[in-house]
Amino acid sequence: MKELETILRDRVLAQGPIPVADFMAECLLNPRFGYYTTRDPLGAAGDFTTAPEISQMFGELLGLSLAQAWLDQGAPTPFTLAELGPGRGTLMSDILRATRTIPGFHDAARIWLVEASSTLREAQKTTLATHAIEWTDRAESLPDHPLFLVANEFFDALPIRQFIRQGDGWAERCIGLDNGQFAFVTAPPTPESTLSHRLPDTRNGDLVEVSPDAPTIARTIGEKIEVHGGAALIIDYGDWRSLGDTLQALHRHETSNPLEKLGESDLTAHVDFEVLAMASPSAHTRLTPQGVFLERLGIAQRAEALAAHLDGESLQSHIAAHRRLTHPAEMGTLFKVLGLYPKSATPPPGLEP
Repeated sequence: MKELETILRDRVLAQGPIPVADFMAECLLNPRFGYYTTRDPLGAAGDFTTAPEISQMFGELLGLSLAQAWLDQGAPTPFTLAELGPGRGTLMSDILRATRTIPGFHDAARIWLVEASSTLREAQKTTLATHAIEWTDRAESLPDHPLFLVANEFFDALPIRQFIRQGDGWAERCIGLDNGQFAFVTAPPTPESTLSHRLPDTRNGDLVEVSPDAPTIARTIGEKIEVHGGAALIIDYGDWRSLGDTLQALHRHETSNPLEKLGESDLTAHVDFEVLAMASPSAHTRLTPQGVFLERLGIAQRAEALAAHLDGESLQSHIAAHRRLTHPAEMGTLFKVLGLYPKSATPPPGLEP
């Protein structure tokens, strides 16, 4: 998108190289030309496919896990049922369908979607047309009620800063211009207090990524859960601690150069789950592979029940979807699940303390 390229090039010429986080934020969220503000990125016609779009089983099992956590905490009413970055609303739709027979759950639920994209909000309105929905663009705006929340592939889209260790200092990797083209450059090393805890486990030349917004959002969610009750299921790709360059671009389901096709590609990075867990004042679960989590919740039995009504291509697609969600060679190990819950409560089903 030439307009976005011009905006960023003018900014670099005026200010010098800019942090990766600033570059990502402009590419993804520019009000006129940003990736998320101008399109529906999901599905075959988009740039990537998330777990809820692969199979209804994913959302159904997440919904039942949250509902059991709600029952375990005494079925509080009212409570907030929320999703961060809800895409087209498919995951929330599956959650609501799976929980409709649980006595009192829908009557007590107040559904909130945290969504900044007006394009995706319109899609959510269509998908969830039979439900009363409230929208906000900030987790801080969620009501002060017990909070039962899901965040699937939300934190990976938050802008990151990248730092390369040099001695006891950290040189920030930025984006500048080289012969008129965007290129990665490195700023002079400086002490970085937020990374002092990474000195023992890194070496010279190691790259560490930091999401400025992630701990703030995790703290907000965790505070609400610890004070008012509730549970959060955070599902994303990443690991307990960040190490290495994981910035990637996706364009029409293919990897792309992050410095090209600006505003037309999805930019993401692996999630540092340790940061989320440590930021939350609530209890947190062990980090669990998605495949293990879904198997504990009974995805094999659910898959078998659905398969009984299918044949031919539909059956083959169903089998492939089950494999894609759970197999270690697909999403089963790459994607992880972290749960947040009150220190006085038990973890959501499928997860361990």
